[in-house]
Amino acid sequence: MSPLWSPSVPLVQLLVRAVLVYVVVLALLRLGGKRQIGQMGAAEFVALLLVSNAVQNAMNGGDNSLGGGLFLAAVLMGLSALVVWLSYRSKRFESLVEGRPCLLVYKGEPLLKNLDAERVPLRELRTLLRRQGVHELKDVHEAVLEANGMLTVVRNSELPPSVSRV
Repeated sequence: MSPLWSPSVPLVQLLVRAVLVYVVVLALLRLGGKRQIGQMGAAEFVALLLVSNAVQNAMNGGDNSLGGGLFLAAVLMGLSALVVWLSYRSKRFESLVEGRPCLLVYKGEPLLKNLDAERVPLRELRTLLRRQGVHELKDVHEAVLEANGMLTVVRNSELPPSVSRV
């Protein structure tokens, strides 16, 4: 086979490198918080780009063959599918990888301890609420930062009359 297709690094080594890099980057992103790609600030986006560049050589071990690259792509897609499957099968694994929802506002009051834990400044919370058409905290029964980074808002006006409001 030509050097174009033949990896210069053993496939087992590429596999081990890909798995280790995937797990470490996933853990680092998990530690980074619950922001979605669309909610990333410039600094977070640049960091993500630089991380991908930094781990490239660690993953491919200097191999630049087409075959090695395609093999690594297949391994990464397989790992991603495995994480999805394990998350589906195990709530504990899902919680470890994806995180858990966090209540940020309850009955019109921001929960400052939870905001601090999620590293969401109050001004950013207000911005996220305005994007959903909520202009006053007192109008919010609950605001939950979901595990996927989305903010779910239940307005007081959406509650049935039997539910206690602010």
